Amino acid sequence: MDWMLQDLATGVPHTRQVVVLSSDGLRMAQYGTDADTADRLAAACAGLQSLSAAVAAEFPHGNGQMRLVVIEIDAGFFYLMAAGAGAYLAVLADEGVDAGLMGHRMRDLVARIGEHLTSPPRVDGSVAT
Repeated sequence: MDWMLQDLATGVPHTRQVVVLSSDGLRMAQYGTDADTADRLAAACAGLQSLSAAVAAEFPHGNGQMRLVVIEIDAGFFYLMAAGAGAYLAVLADEGVDAGLMGHRMRDLVARIGEHLTSPPRVDGSVAT
């Protein structure tokens, strides 16, 4: 999966970090950052995806599922996209990033490898089968 994350990062100028995480905040893969930074980002994303699901539940005709969260900060943008059951794709990019291109390339990546990004639920500390 590393080369696919690298392809996203190099294919969208101004991309800094790409992290794949499980819904419980565990890093599954990363590109452009060290493991400790990716772990912190994955943990923060777990809370963000939970919060966004709570907001999504307020839409009466929706299914309560989060698809994409974008946060603009002084230095750039943060993207969090659902990437299969129990898995998410997170990207940090500088302020010069083309938001449309980023969204398009993230959707393409998720479509290409969505089944590989799925994280099965954990039961008593182990993966349920």
